[in-house]
Amino acid sequence: MGLLKSFTKTLSVAFVLFITVQGKAFADGGFPVRPGRLLISPSVSYFFASSQWDSTGVKKPFDNGGKYTSIGITLYSEYGISRRFAAVVSLPYVLNNYTQNIAPTSTQSSGLTDLETGIRYYLANIDFVYYFSIQGTAITPLYSNNASLGYGEEGGELKLAFSGSGHLGDLSTYFNAADGVRQYFGNNGPIQNRYNATFGLSLDQKFSNQVSVTLSGINSFSNDKTFVSAVPETNKNFSFLEASLSYGHSFTREISLFLSGGEFLTGNNTGVGTTLSLAFIYRLDYR
Repeated sequence: MGLLKSFTKTLSVAFVLFITVQGKAFADGGFPVRPGRLLISPSVSYFFASSQWDSTGVKKPFDNGGKYTSIGITLYSEYGISRRFAAVVSLPYVLNNYTQNIAPTSTQSSGLTDLETGIRYYLANIDFVYYFSIQGTAITPLYSNNASLGYGEEGGELKLAFSGSGHLGDLSTYFNAADGVRQYFGNNGPIQNRYNATFGLSLDQKFSNQVSVTLSGINSFSNDKTFVSAVPETNKNFSFLEASLSYGHSFTREISLFLSGGEFLTGNNTGVGTTLSLAFIYRLDYR
């Protein structure tokens, strides 16, 4: 039972992390996508935790030397429909593993999680430097009767984003800021505030190399305050704040790579996570 409880305590981290963090910061702001452009981004993320924050935010190790790891594989795609509209799709797959030093020593789960499909509308711009957008997203679970892969509930999200660019000396800068409210529609389905803010800096005038820092997090609220139960289920009441550093390199105008590493700074009802992710970005123009 100790393994089961510890496994439950960290499951929610992997799901929300892979949906919100995996190589998507570059596309999560208000910058418009050119009409007829298809952006495809396969990515791999790694999450690790050996300690947790409890419901009061107190940090402590997992029982019996427990360690949680999760690998996420996501295919993210974005298509510019017109100058005002873009379609967005995200398909994640996860492999979760929890180990401890007493029997049973390992618990594993894997599978597709929640499909996200959305439409982004570009509201306005200021001198074609600062951009505003709004996005509606539908969440559809691709599994059934498997609480280790998520809530198993349909949901929806409405997100506002603001992006812009500037200069720091001879180098170019950019920023993205987004805030979304997500509601799951099942019994005691949580309502969540998901936010992130990124500041990036080019390292050369050809925009071949860039670095960025990101702060992101989730505050999830539900009438169901249960954190540990006899049956593994995703926690519905939690929060965390993560800081991450990314490096991006453009091989050509069509192909780029992003490498990111992050650390959870604060939280409650969640693991103290360390994250790594690698994302490739392919841009194809059909007009």
